[in-house]
Amino acid sequence: MTEAPRVAPLTKDEFGDDETRALRAFVGDAGVERFLGEGDTPPLPAVLGTLIRHPALAAKWLPYNDVLLRTGTLDARLREIVICRVGWRTAAEYEWLQHVRLAHGLGVTDAEIAAVADRGTVEWAPLEADLLAATDALLDGYEIPTALWDRLAEHLDQRQMIELVFVVGTYTCLAMAFKSFGVQLDADLVDYPAPRMTDRTD
Repeated sequence: MTEAPRVAPLTKDEFGDDETRALRAFVGDAGVERFLGEGDTPPLPAVLGTLIRHPALAAKWLPYNDVLLRTGTLDARLREIVICRVGWRTAAEYEWLQHVRLAHGLGVTDAEIAAVADRGTVEWAPLEADLLAATDALLDGYEIPTALWDRLAEHLDQRQMIELVFVVGTYTCLAMAFKSFGVQLDADLVDYPAPRMTDRTD
């Protein structure tokens, strides 16, 4: 992670009509009021403030990402294990910590998080182990091998298989963006209990 942002997040005072529309496309009217309303409001997460620097792109990207994150067909716990693996493999600390926190909220244990980060072993269910293997295969060779695809297809329908590839690809793209733009950790992530990129040995 860079020591300072290369693309600084928008401040509340910098929002114009285009930026507000882009934010509304993701968080709705209530979210716009929460972050941009009168008086003291919570800080906008760094990722949103950064992406909305390009409002036309953000207005399309954020709702697309919302399908994967909130209304997709993959089981949420499985999805977060996959995203955490992407975040760790790509050394994208912002993505990693955000999704470790989401994974914890879905019942993923500290031991499982450590295993995702190659800091321990757990006895994964066969589907979980295959999803992690598929994630690695996509990151390493850009394709799920046939035998692994066939095993996954015994448990996942076609929509879920499609989503799996798009989840890995989307969060790899976001990892590139977060690292290249220098997205800094939000205050509530700075001390979040999880393995850190400084622990990596590869």
